[in-house]
Amino acid sequence: MTCSSSEQLCTWVLEQTGNSRLATVTDWIVGKPSALVGLIIIGLLVRWLLHRVIDRIVKRAEVGVLPNRLSRAITGGRMGAALNLTEDAGYTRRVQRAATMGSLLKSIVSGVIITVIALMAISELGYDIAPLIASAGIIGVALGFGSQALVKDFLSGIFMIFEDQYGVGDVVDLGEASGTVEAVSLRVTRLRDVNGTVWYVRNGEILRVGNMSQNWARTVLDVTVGYKEDLVRVRRALEEVAHDLWDDEEFTGLIIEEPEVWGVESLGVDGIVVRVTLKTAPMEQWAVARAMRERVKARFEHDGIDLAVAQRVMWQESAPSAASAEPTEEA
Repeated sequence: MTCSSSEQLCTWVLEQTGNSRLATVTDWIVGKPSALVGLIIIGLLVRWLLHRVIDRIVKRAEVGVLPNRLSRAITGGRMGAALNLTEDAGYTRRVQRAATMGSLLKSIVSGVIITVIALMAISELGYDIAPLIASAGIIGVALGFGSQALVKDFLSGIFMIFEDQYGVGDVVDLGEASGTVEAVSLRVTRLRDVNGTVWYVRNGEILRVGNMSQNWARTVLDVTVGYKEDLVRVRRALEEVAHDLWDDEEFTGLIIEEPEVWGVESLGVDGIVVRVTLKTAPMEQWAVARAMRERVKARFEHDGIDLAVAQRVMWQESAPSAASAEPTEEA
């Protein structure tokens, strides 16, 4: 007869009774179930311990990596408030990302543990698991070749989540589509553009990501004036308008740095382009740009500064004269 891993119990029964059949039955009734129960208990214990470790990592990720003193120093001013380091939106973003990573890690851990325990249980029942492992490898390779796009989507989604390339609520440009992200999963990303169209983009098809709402943004405003205008006067007017916008309480926390007038950007056909930049909070660059344009127009009208207007050149082909149109007769 042969005994399983509970060889001591099987041998003891055989020595006490001298009955090999009774020893075998005892092994199947007591030894194998106890071994299977032991494997299940060990698997549950390992799963619980690993999940506890993942929960601790997730909680640390929710709090952030900045020390308390450094965090207070950064978040105490206008910059910290605008960067959402203490705001509910920034905290919610970290919590969502950490929870997503935690659930993903827990799923992977649970899958690996269940697979290992299942193979060990099959081996404990006396079956050879080598063909199963070989078959699983062949099936895995076949599925890998047959569903390369799906695997690519999942892997890209995992790295996007881990790297925090974008999240729900961000305004992104994914190349083929751009808009506000409404949902992020391991396979697809759903976003809505400015026209209200919902786009479903496979993560594996995303080659580049332009995130316009992470940490901070910048308003770049080009003002075109005529060639006859005094550039020193134009620059002074723009600096005063931008500074007034910076001091306005309505825009406190929206503009996070002193605006800058970079000066002449280009000399075009229609006029001289002067560039103004304002560093803003995420997703506030468009509202700040609209307010800045309104104030610049009002200030230029008050100071008598003319904005350049696109020039139109019109011409008309002259009809041939009657004299030239008539044929001439030679004598």
